[in-house]
Amino acid sequence: MKQKHHTVISSIHDDAGKKHSAIVELYPGIELSFFSASGKDAFHVCHDPLIQMLEINYCISGRIGWNMRNGNGIYLGPGDFSLNTMDACGNSTITLPNGSYEGLAIYIDLEQLSANPPTPLADANVTGELLREKYCKDGVCTALAGNESVQNIFEAFYRSPEEMRLAYQKIKVLELLLVLSRMEISREKALTEYRSEQVEIIRQIHDQLTQNLEQRYSIESLSRQFLMNPTTLKSMFKAIYGTSIAAHIREHRMEHAAQLLQTSNLSIADIAMKVGYDSQSRFSSVFKSQYQMLPKEYRRKHTEGIPTAATGK
Repeated sequence: MKQKHHTVISSIHDDAGKKHSAIVELYPGIELSFFSASGKDAFHVCHDPLIQMLEINYCISGRIGWNMRNGNGIYLGPGDFSLNTMDACGNSTITLPNGSYEGLAIYIDLEQLSANPPTPLADANVTGELLREKYCKDGVCTALAGNESVQNIFEAFYRSPEEMRLAYQKIKVLELLLVLSRMEISREKALTEYRSEQVEIIRQIHDQLTQNLEQRYSIESLSRQFLMNPTTLKSMFKAIYGTSIAAHIREHRMEHAAQLLQTSNLSIADIAMKVGYDSQSRFSSVFKSQYQMLPKEYRRKHTEGIPTAATGK
């Protein structure tokens, strides 16, 4: 079991230079792993189609997307979690829409859980068959938005006192299995799966917007250009990138403006134009809302001591 799990995690590490922590065995057949990843490029995860293995992923921060074997894509943001048997993701592609992800994964041998459950679960009727039928029937992946009770359980895996963390993790994984066995999926907020071709269109839209920050695009013009319904476009963009188009591109504009303030001699008015603002005062207001200081103050603070620093005038 451990060797198979390390194969999964090391494929992320080898293909994309990602970081991960060692896997912790909580019980025989139940393991926990934390990992983080960064970068803009998609990378592949390859492992045997382990139909008896349940993988539970929980997003701590950032965003992550899986293009599964069936051609559908799911995206997790902070607090979201997913469950699938490891035949569904045996040859999948992972993307980091916003460039970073931190999360945890729990691996459960469903056959071992049924045959030899941890002692506290022995009389609770929590079986591998129950979990597979409920969340992973016919190889599907169930992705859910986090609710308060489930989120409190997941947070204990990494926020509990370090000297007691393993004990908390062993207790909380049992609590999680109990909650999952009793949870009514119909009452939970399921995350939408998207076809890979739809996701690719949204990525093209994202690239066009972020590579042309000086231009302004309306939802209507993007909808016509990419032949996608405006409502679908907006909802898919938010599902993949975690924020509305306007908020996401505004953040990119301000980040690029901050870079130009530090590295160029352009005037603030010129920088405003380069990131899509005709009005310098409007640009300064938006910049201040993100960085808690005006552009001129930001430039002064971040170029002190640099002989060729721009004056900002």
